[in-house]
Amino acid sequence: MPGENLTRDEARERAALLSVDGYDVSLDLRTAVGEEDGDGPRTFRSVTTIRFRSSEPGAATFADLIAPSVTSVSLNGRDLDPGQVFDGSRILLEDLAAENELVVDAQCAYSRTGEGLHRFVDPEDGEVYLYTQYEPADSRRVFANFEQPDLKAPFRFEVRAPEGWTVWSNGVGERADGVWRFAETKPISTYITCVVAGPYHYVTDSYERTFEDGTRLEIPLGALCRKGLAPYFDSDDVFLVTKQGLDFFHDHFDYPYPFGKYDQAFVPEYNLGAMENPGLVTFREEFIFRGKVTRASYEGRANVILHEMAHMWFGDLVTMVWWDDLWLKESFADFMGTFANVGATRFTDAWITFANRRKAWAYRADQLPSTHPITADIRDLQDAKLNFDGITYAKGASVLKQLVAYVGQDAFLEGARRYFKRNAYGNTRLGDLLSVLEETSGRDMGAWARKWLQTAGVNSLTPQVLLDAEGRVDELVVLQEAAAVLNQPTPSAGHPELRPHRVAVGLYRRTAEGALERYARVETDVDGPRTVVAELAGAQAPELVLVNDDDLTYCKTRFDDTSLATLREHLGAITDPLARALCWSALWNLTRDALLPAADFVDLVTRFARRESDIGVLQMLHAWANSALVNYAAPAWRPTGERLLAEVALRDLRAAEPGSEQQLAWARFLATVAAGPDELALLRGLLDGTEKVDGLEVDQELRWAFLEPLAAHGAADETVLAAELARDDTASGKRHQVRCLAARPSEAVKAQAWAQVVESDALSNALVEATIAGFAQPSQRELIAPYTSKYFAAIERVWRERSIQIGMDVVRGLFPSCPTEQDAQSTLDATDAWLAAHEEAAPALRRLVLEARDDLARALRTQALANG
Repeated sequence: MPGENLTRDEARERAALLSVDGYDVSLDLRTAVGEEDGDGPRTFRSVTTIRFRSSEPGAATFADLIAPSVTSVSLNGRDLDPGQVFDGSRILLEDLAAENELVVDAQCAYSRTGEGLHRFVDPEDGEVYLYTQYEPADSRRVFANFEQPDLKAPFRFEVRAPEGWTVWSNGVGERADGVWRFAETKPISTYITCVVAGPYHYVTDSYERTFEDGTRLEIPLGALCRKGLAPYFDSDDVFLVTKQGLDFFHDHFDYPYPFGKYDQAFVPEYNLGAMENPGLVTFREEFIFRGKVTRASYEGRANVILHEMAHMWFGDLVTMVWWDDLWLKESFADFMGTFANVGATRFTDAWITFANRRKAWAYRADQLPSTHPITADIRDLQDAKLNFDGITYAKGASVLKQLVAYVGQDAFLEGARRYFKRNAYGNTRLGDLLSVLEETSGRDMGAWARKWLQTAGVNSLTPQVLLDAEGRVDELVVLQEAAAVLNQPTPSAGHPELRPHRVAVGLYRRTAEGALERYARVETDVDGPRTVVAELAGAQAPELVLVNDDDLTYCKTRFDDTSLATLREHLGAITDPLARALCWSALWNLTRDALLPAADFVDLVTRFARRESDIGVLQMLHAWANSALVNYAAPAWRPTGERLLAEVALRDLRAAEPGSEQQLAWARFLATVAAGPDELALLRGLLDGTEKVDGLEVDQELRWAFLEPLAAHGAADETVLAAELARDDTASGKRHQVRCLAARPSEAVKAQAWAQVVESDALSNALVEATIAGFAQPSQRELIAPYTSKYFAAIERVWRERSIQIGMDVVRGLFPSCPTEQDAQSTLDATDAWLAAHEEAAPALRRLVLEARDDLARALRTQALANG
């Protein structure tokens, strides 16, 4: 048997053979507390009973389990020898009956990587907290099962836990005789089962709804976090967004929430943003804000809450057959999260954030050599893990936004309603959804899907304006170009698909007061390489043409020469915040595509960012400006760029309204770009109280933000960081300290950080992430240059020996993405040499290296533009 990496073919064969009637899972978690026992992993007892049927009596199959040891295996009352049937990840099951019962008694391992059953010890009070995280296939680390999404079944969990703990699972639980027993679930997939246990702080509320037919629905609500975070936990706002979301989805889906209670657990050392376990959604605890944050952070949290809630229908109630159709849940949840945020909460401008931030993720992913259709070719579980990416989430959501414009919102939502009712508690493929959308819209969804879901790449739309003798529009054309694949070690034909786009074309001119405002707008269908927008003929000559106004489609927006010249001088004068955000996004794409020098983009930020009213856009501009400086600017210009960004950060920090979120955003940006003695001295003064900026509260989170650049530039040593940890002796404080320690500019420090991450598995996932973040300082190119050869020597071993999550963190995080100018080409050559020599390496590993190579090659190409 081939091990942990289940293939699609194996899953298909097993699904054809088996039907699962139910699981009983008993976990004994009392071993989570107490001293370590022996040199092996800390384990817990897991006893699983699976009732299932076989369509071929006498056939053989396997169950999934990743565990240090198996005590016993019984199939239909027949004891099997664990040493013969269990290979560490699979249990061989031969001579199946028509109806079967499998009982597996195993010792499973607690996790420190955020996969399976994660065990966290809070350094603040020594308390132990547990939670599970399974997607795509880690429930087999906790109990024996058939680990694939289309073998759904009801689950009953019972848990023995230390005295004083509370335990939660998908269903309602009660404790009796020292055992927590949970109500049987509806038929669900293995990867969305869940257990959370420990002395968590727990708050309750309830949601009530009476429908038009008189039916009454009451949903118990709960929210939980570590005790140490309880003082910061704004559960009232979490419950407010939750209730608003439930109202919104009930109004639009016409299918009541099907999973009983609705708990939301904010848990430590979480690898993801959140996970849609029905009845028990888990979130990373960083969504509980220990310090002051901007409105964008609250909007982001609300979006994630609503994204996970949308999964209760798209993903949990109706689930894809296999990970090829991951978009059937993630694209829909990503779209619905913003759709509900705008329609149900105070964050009515969430589409601006989507256009500016979420789509940037999609555009980057869609230009990598690893880009893929939204409906991807997922051969196995490693493929599946990597496809939780910008294509599946953000491009998929963008395409759904385009689909809503294409078929109409009413037809789209009516299609969703029919889809839920026809497929409840079942599994679907692409065609199942397309068929109902064809019914409700009358459109040929097959043709749409072929263009948008089954091809890769992003198109570019560019306006071309011809004026008549009187200075009016004679002809306005939208030119569409297909995506090229750049920066690959071998030539590629790219992605030649031209797609149908429903777009709004907006024309803008300056008013007498100097504002840049839209005076004409036409919504039209763009198809093929050249589309004439006849309705705009005769309009006044525009100073700016925005070909994807209102952000209806998924494309890279380009500008004609007149529009680009207008933006260079008047970008801040655009009055509509969405149009302004779209222009910023388009300019960033031009920078990444080596069509606009990075220094020019930085100049635009220094001149116009202070006029940005949307705080989320402002923070995105800060991130892009820093990325332009670090990755895309000519090396000789970087010191100038550093000085410019530091000067503008300091200027706008002092100019911002005292106590405002703009002030906080500029303070955090200053911490990002501070490099010179004046800025570092100011940060040090703000920490020790000798400096002050009116209205700026330097809370604990901001203190750590200021300490990182001080540590990275040798102005905060181990003693200073130890003192700060004593001030903030918490799990959050420890992560910050570890990152700052690894950021110090010392050969010994870098060697220690490298060894802790690459040569040892002693650190938890959160501390691995923090160490990598501190190690890879762009300001320390010379210091980390010697690790290029070490990286390529180590990654295949790391991928083989460590969990996939840790492997991904190491391969992505330690890639030499910021080489010195002298080492840039040799680093690219070393990457190509590794790829050539490792054609048989795990495809998922090769994909990560290819993506990192593409980012580096893109950076070198943009730097070459800047160098002339």
